[in-house]
Amino acid sequence: MNAVIIHLGVVLIAQAAPLSVGELLANADRFNGQPVTVAGIISNFRGQPLRRGGAVYTFDLSDGAATVHVSMFATKPLCHSGAAMVEGTFGQTKWRVNATYSLVEITARAVTCVLEPKENCEPAKKAEKQCLK
Repeated sequence: MNAVIIHLGVVLIAQAAPLSVGELLANADRFNGQPVTVAGIISNFRGQPLRRGGAVYTFDLSDGAATVHVSMFATKPLCHSGAAMVEGTFGQTKWRVNATYSLVEITARAVTCVLEPKENCEPAKKAEKQCLK
């Protein structure tokens, strides 16, 4: 029973403070296979239909110093650029062919757009509804 309460406390603490991309990648072994919440800026948003229906959406999430690839299946994120918080599972895969390669990726289950204050908002962001009213 105590182990369940401690685990729940750790999960709640992890969800309370989002990680930066740099923190996530600096501790990739620790977060491998774990649920994470990461804050950053979305760029390179792409959508690809799947053969059996639905789609996969991919984008890069950056904190300015580091970038991680994000995939999201079926549900299209509301924002395609700008500041966001991504909740999902972090995964790190290493393999060796002629050299050692490493793939780090978040499989997202939710993307929350972070809206900017009205006075800081550019016209392009207003069109994408990334501003507070």
